[in-house]
Amino acid sequence: MATAFHNLSDYDAQSVPTAEPMKFGIVVSEWNSHITGALLQGAINTLKKHGAKDENILVKTVPGSFELTFGAAQMMENCELDGIIILGCVIKGDTPHFDYVCMGVTQGITHLNATCDIPVIYGLITTNTMEQAEDRCGGKLGNKGDECAITAIKMIDFIWSLKK
Repeated sequence: MATAFHNLSDYDAQSVPTAEPMKFGIVVSEWNSHITGALLQGAINTLKKHGAKDENILVKTVPGSFELTFGAAQMMENCELDGIIILGCVIKGDTPHFDYVCMGVTQGITHLNATCDIPVIYGLITTNTMEQAEDRCGGKLGNKGDECAITAIKMIDFIWSLKK
């Protein structure tokens, strides 16, 4: 559903399992840090709201959005986590760089999800303008970080339900 028709921070709290026993990794891009910092704060606040403990939320930064896939893969390999959230922001410019970065991250995260045992939640904002990015990191359209945190909790619960 298009974000213009749905606030990213709206969800049915009753439908969210407890995050208390879950361990989360968050990889956040330093590029466009005023946007990614707000996404990160939204994700952490939402995880905690649903019971996640501070010691079960590992946050690491990477220089840019293209490095998010590598960061997520390294977290999988080196940390005991139940799920990973990637957070980044790419704003369209005058060159095709936007397309390459967005496509590379999307394909990389899709590959990790198809081949690995824990979910990697896609929190890359891809917008045409800075205003659109600001609207999606706590502005009038909510916070994509909130949505990613809820998705992580639900996907971890989904996997655990299959292993019962």
